Amino acid sequence: MSKPALLLIDMQNDFVLEGKPLQVKGACSIIPKIQNVLDQFRSAGLPVFHVVRIHRPDGSDVEIMRKELFQKTPFAVEGTPGAAVIHELAPLESEYLLPKIRMSAFIGTGLDLTLRTLGVDTIVVAGIQTPNCIRTTVFDAMAYNYHTFLVTDATAAQSDEIHQSNVRDMANIGVQIIRSTDIVSCLEW
Repeated sequence: MSKPALLLIDMQNDFVLEGKPLQVKGACSIIPKIQNVLDQFRSAGLPVFHVVRIHRPDGSDVEIMRKELFQKTPFAVEGTPGAAVIHELAPLESEYLLPKIRMSAFIGTGLDLTLRTLGVDTIVVAGIQTPNCIRTTVFDAMAYNYHTFLVTDATAAQSDEIHQSNVRDMANIGVQIIRSTDIVSCLEW
C-alpha cells in the first residue's frame, strides 16, 4: 500500500502577491486549486510539506546566477513577511515547513530522510514555478525513486506556454500528470 505526501513549493508572499518584484504571473490563479488539494490531504491525515525558499539577509547562500538580482531586490529573506507562506495556504502546526536555498526541495534538506521515515513512497507536487523549483524537485523525486504526481492545474509559471512545455517534459520521464479534481482518486491507496 502506497503512502503519499504533498509538497507545496514556494507559495510565498515574495513570489505570489501582486506587485512583488519576483511575482510569478500564474501564481494567484492556482491558489484555489492548491487549496482543494491541500484540503484533501488534510482530510485524509496525510503529510503536507510547505517547501519554502529562505535566504540569509546578506545573500551569501543565493545561487551565483541570482546574486546580482538579490543584491538589487532581496527576496525570501529569512524572518521577513516576504518569505512567509501566503495566508490562504498557511501551514498547520502538524504540517512540515521545509526551508531550502536551491531550486530542488531535495538538495541540502532533510526531505528524503523525513519522507522515508514517514513511510512515504509517493509525492504529489503543486506550487510554483514550473520550469525551476517544480521541475527540479520532480526530477529529483524520480531519481530518488518516488512515485511522482504533478498537479498540473495547481502549478504555474510566468506563462502558460512555459508551463505546458515543462509539463510535457516531466510527463516524458514518467511523472504522472493529474488535475486537482483527480486528487481524491489518487488518495485511495
